[in-house]
Amino acid sequence: MIDFRVIEKDPNSKARAGYFETGHGRVETPIFMPVGTQGTVKAVNQGFLENDVNARIILGNTYHLYLRPGTEILEKAGGLHRFMNWNRPVLTDSGGFQVYSLSDLRKMRSDGVEFRSHLDGSKHFFTPEKVIKIERSIGSDIMMPLDECTPFPCDYEYAKKSKELTSCWAALNKEAFEKTVPYYGHEQYLFGIIQGSVYKDLRESSAEDLKKIGFDGYAIGGLAVGEPTETMYDMVDFTTDLMPEHKPRYLMGVGRPENILEGISRGVDMFDCVMPTRNARNAYLFTWNGILSMRNAFYKDDFQPVDANCSCYTCSNFTRAYLRHLFIAREILALELASIHNLHFYLELVTRARKKIIEGDFAQWKNEVINKLSVNINNSK
Repeated sequence: MIDFRVIEKDPNSKARAGYFETGHGRVETPIFMPVGTQGTVKAVNQGFLENDVNARIILGNTYHLYLRPGTEILEKAGGLHRFMNWNRPVLTDSGGFQVYSLSDLRKMRSDGVEFRSHLDGSKHFFTPEKVIKIERSIGSDIMMPLDECTPFPCDYEYAKKSKELTSCWAALNKEAFEKTVPYYGHEQYLFGIIQGSVYKDLRESSAEDLKKIGFDGYAIGGLAVGEPTETMYDMVDFTTDLMPEHKPRYLMGVGRPENILEGISRGVDMFDCVMPTRNARNAYLFTWNGILSMRNAFYKDDFQPVDANCSCYTCSNFTRAYLRHLFIAREILALELASIHNLHFYLELVTRARKKIIEGDFAQWKNEVINKLSVNINNSK
């Protein structure tokens, strides 16, 4: 059973500050988890990830790690932590979303999902039991079970069948989890994933199914897949009320900085998203006063840091003009410096949010920050 504690609640929202313990260290919440899909957070080495970004936990992906390097290599290496030289916690997604995104290359069955590799077209079959075995091989601290992520829009009958399938698989995941033991000596925890698309009765039914099974934490899946933002917020607000108070709450695949703050205010503890690194590789940098497009000619002779309010390695050592030059010249260093900055910004965002929750003025601070974040700085000369 995961040791999760809520230490403070915001008086004017559902936001809460807490922490949980893992075999690779404590994670303070709310927390953002950088996405390290294939055993690496793109363009950022582990030293910067730990010491400058201060990532307390990262996310890996079962689907991708299963395909390469493969479980045999990971087991020989002693697990993903040793393989990638990362000594802090790791959460692994089940790969359900990646299989969902394969579309025509997958076939759903009651006992699992058949799919073809995006790498070479080879055929594979994931069952709940197999996913647990793979995640044991990976050695992640937190394991996500096999589920089906529904698309948007999605009709009620499809969403209901999908929810029932996810609940069935959740029971099989839990059974397989209890029959196996960690490979590498540290404790592993299993979360459940609440599905149901945008239908509240299905979300409620899914949450009840999972609570009866019993998990170490609970996630909200199947959002940020194209639904209107306000619908997503409504679903999150509704679903967190169904989730146990004494377990971590994880909103999967979300999102923009303002989405994270709104999620925190609705009672979410954990977040992940590829946005900070993906945007960085496309020259979009987050700042406390809006988004900068670093390819813009406006910055060619701008010798300010990317964000004067940021203490990251990039902002402490380089200018906007230099970052723009690197992007225009297509230098690889641009991707690293931009990714370091964006990830540092995301981790600083949740760190400040936690501080404000503890101080009791999160709700007002959140509104002030979101007003500034919504600005898209696209000046031109």
